[in-house]
Amino acid sequence: MLKIGLIREGKIPSDNRVALTPAQCKWISKNRTDIAVMVQQSNTRCYSDKEYRAAGMEVKEDMSECDILLGIKEVPANILLPGKTYLFFSHTKKLQPSNQKLLQTIIQKSITLVDYECLEHEDGTRIIGFGFFAGVVGAHNGMMAYGTRTNAYHLDRVNSTKSLQQLIHTYFGLKIPPVKIAVTGSGRVAHGILEVMNLLGIHEVEPDHYLSKEFVYPVYVHLKAANLYKASDGSLYSRDHFHEHPAAYECLFKKYLAHTDILMNGVYWEKNIPRLFEMEDLSSKDFRIKTIADVTDDKLGSVPCNLGDTSIENPIYGVDKT
Repeated sequence: MLKIGLIREGKIPSDNRVALTPAQCKWISKNRTDIAVMVQQSNTRCYSDKEYRAAGMEVKEDMSECDILLGIKEVPANILLPGKTYLFFSHTKKLQPSNQKLLQTIIQKSITLVDYECLEHEDGTRIIGFGFFAGVVGAHNGMMAYGTRTNAYHLDRVNSTKSLQQLIHTYFGLKIPPVKIAVTGSGRVAHGILEVMNLLGIHEVEPDHYLSKEFVYPVYVHLKAANLYKASDGSLYSRDHFHEHPAAYECLFKKYLAHTDILMNGVYWEKNIPRLFEMEDLSSKDFRIKTIADVTDDKLGSVPCNLGDTSIENPIYGVDKT
């Protein structure tokens, strides 16, 4: 019998997500008698141990008898069990130096790692990754942060609501000042950001109008890759060529710095892709941006003032522009 274990999140701050819900575990047990699901005790999951027990799952501390272990975030190197197969987001695909030791330990302990980030459909699109709701949450929290900073309006933390419908109700009657918002990206994250823009009644404008006009109502511009990058030799943007040779391109976002109050970043980034701006741009008198919601969350990545992870309890920090 194959034994699957849902492990407790060991990274601090702890993530409350889980790979399988109690209902999914119950379905597996009912339909696959050759598979057993065990759950490691946890008091931080979005589902309680009691809910898993009610679904018929064994909840215990020791996961050593499991063949496959499912987590969400990086598993601390010191608690990795040798010889097991793990599934989690390792954050090593982009050669992040902060997780070099983790990858070395995985090799040393003869562990098979299946990184969610590397799972793809036949057409090359990711199966699991930041998606629509990451964009929704990131955009909401970005708008909340701007309102808190400027005292222009108030939004509750997104984790205080129980559903998207409840979140939508918090937007009724909300008056957003005439801010200009830049939304980057064209994937699932960006679509989540755009959903919040639409729910808030913020008007979309074309890039040329965004750069040349001021408005008496809030607006946003949606900047896809073709709006953000051009080849250094002056040729037009080509998606395939860009992904094969990102270093041959330069970013065009700097012209938006003087016209943007809020940046909602949903663009894909790797180390050879030009950043949206550089740290020295922060001190420029033309740097108008007051709030950045970096939903893609690459430390020192496309948004260079992303200094690393925050916590659910305290998700916002300030950056000294000087």
